[in-house]
Amino acid sequence: MIQTSARGGRKRILAVDDAATILLRITDTLEKYYEVITVNSGVRALRYLERVKPDLILLDIRMTPKNGFETLREIRDMKDRADIPVIMLTAMEDKDSVLEGITLGISDYILKPFAPNDLLNRIRRVLVNRERELALSGQEQDGEGAGE
Repeated sequence: MIQTSARGGRKRILAVDDAATILLRITDTLEKYYEVITVNSGVRALRYLERVKPDLILLDIRMTPKNGFETLREIRDMKDRADIPVIMLTAMEDKDSVLEGITLGISDYILKPFAPNDLLNRIRRVLVNRERELALSGQEQDGEGAGE
């Protein structure tokens, strides 16, 4: 069974990081506002995504055995998962990593350590933008063929 919405109408966020302390900090920051699911590897994230479609993914870059970019490439190849907004959350600050993430369609990029309010604000912005995109694409589909 594939689940697509969180209980109680709250948005569901999948946090993927191999550092337990980061996952705990993410959970502490977000759990009041979102349903937070944490996994400690790209492999576990992909397994989770086979069953559930979250509203947003927070994805670390440096993980083993599958890093964040490899994980994101596989997510982008998954049916009905390629459109999930992804925020890369990493300690890496080099421009090549940012460019690779942009090429793979990330919605944002946050450096660790992060400020809790910064994380919350960026997530809210990405989710609002996603809702606007969905509303616009729904209007376009509703309007197709209207003039014919």
